[in-house]
Amino acid sequence: MGVGEREISYMFGHYKRITNQFSGALTGKGVAFGGSLIRKEATGYGCAYIIAEMLRHHGHELKGKKVLISGSGNVALHAIEKLVELGAKVLTASDSGGFVHVPGGMSREQVSLLKKMKLEERKRISAFAEAAGGRYHLGLRPWAIPCDIAVPCAVQHEVGLKDAENLLLNGCMAVVEGANIPCTPGAVDLLINAKVLFLPSKAANAGGVAVSGMEMTQNSMRLSWSREELDHRLRQVMSEIHEKIVGWGSENGFVNYRKGANIAGFIKVAQAMMECGVT
Repeated sequence: MGVGEREISYMFGHYKRITNQFSGALTGKGVAFGGSLIRKEATGYGCAYIIAEMLRHHGHELKGKKVLISGSGNVALHAIEKLVELGAKVLTASDSGGFVHVPGGMSREQVSLLKKMKLEERKRISAFAEAAGGRYHLGLRPWAIPCDIAVPCAVQHEVGLKDAENLLLNGCMAVVEGANIPCTPGAVDLLINAKVLFLPSKAANAGGVAVSGMEMTQNSMRLSWSREELDHRLRQVMSEIHEKIVGWGSENGFVNYRKGANIAGFIKVAQAMMECGVT
């Protein structure tokens, strides 16, 4: 938490100075240090792309769906940005002080204002609520608001059993982990047993790691891809991840995304080990 382009660029710069080499696996650097153009946006964008894939697989479309998002850091802000671009109605964002609720969904202008206030001006969600005309809820999280999709993008274990119960009562059809393990084990079990589409963080926020891999490729080849090329590659990666999860997680007409993600990840590592001669 709190580590971004500035901090990674600093570490990479010192590594290069000490070793006199342009190498290493520090990714998320500034473009001037060999960084990738959409690395900062990649986790949030990838999360939005895999949500769209998941809904499409189950006969739904993202357009018009009501989405709750927690957080207002890199993941949350760029997930909001891409989801709104794809036609979803994003109703909430939050910080440690509380959350803002925009009943009709955020407009693109409001998303731009939110990004400016959080990334440049470092203001609180309460200030955004006042500027954008949203409803501010002090000291609360957004999981009691009726929605179609919930995307926790803030901190670990922010969605507990009571939160999961509220989401079920209010008709939530999908929960997608934008942050690292934001749902408690009890909440996850409840959601899966209720046949809610639950996409775990190891898959949902894989976009950041995917673009980090692309950044390393660009560094090795001494080239730079455009934003459009990277965005296309990111969307393709998230589509392939979803396809593999469905292949391993399908059971009696329902996709258990936790099971599918766990098996797909294990198989990938096991196959790599075997191909390297480890048995």
